[in-house]
Order: sequence, then structure tokens, then C-alpha cells
Amino acid sequence: MKPLQLLNVTYKNITRVRLQNNRCCLAAFFSTSHVCLSRKKRANDYDDVNQEKYERLVQTVTTSRVSIQTPERLFEEDNFLYGKVVKSKISSKPSETKVPQIWAPMMDPRKDTLSVENTDSSFPLKINLSAINRKGNEKVPSVTRILQRTMPMEQAFYLERWKQRMILELGEQGFTEYTAALFSQGKLFHAQLEDLLLSLGDSSRKQESEEYKGYLASVQHILTDIAGVKSLESAVYHSELQYLGLVDCVAEYRENLCVIDWKTSEKPKPHLRNTFDNPLQIAAYIGAINHDKNYNFQVNCGLIVVAYKDGSPAHTHFMDSDLSLHYWNKWLLRLEEYKQKQAEESQQ
Repeated sequence: MKPLQLLNVTYKNITRVRLQNNRCCLAAFFSTSHVCLSRKKRANDYDDVNQEKYERLVQTVTTSRVSIQTPERLFEEDNFLYGKVVKSKISSKPSETKVPQIWAPMMDPRKDTLSVENTDSSFPLKINLSAINRKGNEKVPSVTRILQRTMPMEQAFYLERWKQRMILELGEQGFTEYTAALFSQGKLFHAQLEDLLLSLGDSSRKQESEEYKGYLASVQHILTDIAGVKSLESAVYHSELQYLGLVDCVAEYRENLCVIDWKTSEKPKPHLRNTFDNPLQIAAYIGAINHDKNYNFQVNCGLIVVAYKDGSPAHTHFMDSDLSLHYWNKWLLRLEEYKQKQAEESQQ
């Protein structure tokens, strides 16, 4: 056989072998695909979905040619799936003001009251708490204790948060020393003020302590408006409502006889609301003085003075008779709450 013929035969044999191999591969591919496609599909979580319930939603999503994500459309879908939203009705009536169940007057109509001019201010009253306790009033709560036991939750939260922040900064021992220093500082400041008030108009008054010069400078502009001091650091006792307290000062402030409470603060307190429960404390002292037989006068105004260590002018918060009466009613509510808590604890 000639070489050209031999080459042609060889080419035909190779082509025949390749075609047979391709047919085998195709047969295997189709048989494998048939096996894979004929396998049972694995169950999924969507088979458990209530198809009838969501049929309308699916149909809307798949057939809509525009975006349906609008607030109105979403509300319609929510109403269809979950039902209509039940909205609580907003009351058109204003919130009712709480009133004490047992109301007591701030002023005592039965008390014979001397005019401010006829009372002796040369020797201000200074009654010790021990004198009241000796009369069998050891278990009578103080104004401070009542206010602490009935402190609103929000106020207690902020107080506790401040305490924890200070403990984190100073440590337990450091915080204890810090609060003790604050108490001692306030006590000595009151003693310095007492000396100043007793020596009003006296050029030979005691020398001011260097440590408290800032506080005393802070209240200098207020002392010029104070006259006729009636009592200093004197205990009061409300015999009918059964509470007692220690009043910083009773004196005339701009010709108004006031219960005066001296406070020190590291932060400015320009508004009455910044003094927290101090207005209630003032109102409680006013009512107690008016119902205490040791005092031959009545008071219907209050004054809170906040002094600052850096000598910046102290903030004054004057409470006239109407404002004092407002806080008197609030005080009666807190007093009721305290007595209710005491009764519940005694039953347990």
C-alpha cells in the first residue's frame, strides 16, 4: 500500500475511535444528570408556611412593577397579617392633682401671735433637740428622715448614680471621708453664720475663718437684707402631725419673716428646682413653727440660700406665702407616704 493511502487509513481509524469515546462520555453525562434530577428534593422550612395566608402578599410582590415599600402599603400589609392596631385613647382631662387624705393647715388659727415688732429679738430662740426628745418624743421622725424615706425614684436614681461615680473615683474609704468632710464643712459654715447673725451691726464681731471666707463672701450681699433674727439652730416640733426638725434661722428678709435655710454647693443652683426637696423642708419647718407653743409668732414665707466656696454670689430662692402653701401640700403627701410605709413595715 502506498504511503499516502496508509496515512488516510490511519486518520480514519483515529477519527472513528474519538467518535466512539465522545458517545460514551455523552451517555454517561446524561445518565448522571438523570440520576441527579430524579433525586427527591430536600425538605425546607418554607414547606411549613401557611401558603394560603401569604398568597395575597406573595402575589402582590411578584406581580407589582413598582416599589410597594410605602408607609401606606406597609400599614395595609400589617393590618392584613396582624390585624388593626389598637391605640390607647389619650385622655383629654388634665391629670388630677393629688391631695392629702388628712389635710392640716400651715398656719395655726388658734395661736395668739405677737407682731414682729413686739417680739424680743435681742435673744434669738435656740431650743435643743434633746429638750424635745426628753418629753417622750424619741420615736418622732425628723423632717430629713421623712424626706429621705419617701424620695422619688428618679431623684434616688440620680443620687445613687452620683454616689457610684464618686466611689469609682475616690474608692469606698475616700467617699466616706469626702461625705464626712462635707458634713463638717456645712456644720462649721453654719456656726460662722450664727456668729455673724448674732453680731449684725456689731463692729467687734469675731474674725472670720480663712477656710470659710469664700462661703461667707458669697452670702455678704444677702446679710445686708436680713434683720430681726428670731431663732438660730432651733428645734421645732409639730405635736399634731408628729414630726420634728432643726431650723437654721428665722429672721426678716426684706421685711418678710422667713424660715431661712443655708446651703453650700459645689455646683451652681440658680433655680428653685435645682434644690430638690429643700422647698418641702422649708414648708415643713414653717408648719411646725406655727404649731409649736415655744414660738410666739407665725411664719408664712421661706428663703433658701445657696453659698459657694469660690466666693461667687449666693443664689437666693424666696418662697412667698402662696408658694410656701403649695409646698406645704406636697409635704403633707410625703408625710402620708412615710406613715403608710411605716404601717406596712410594722405589719410584716
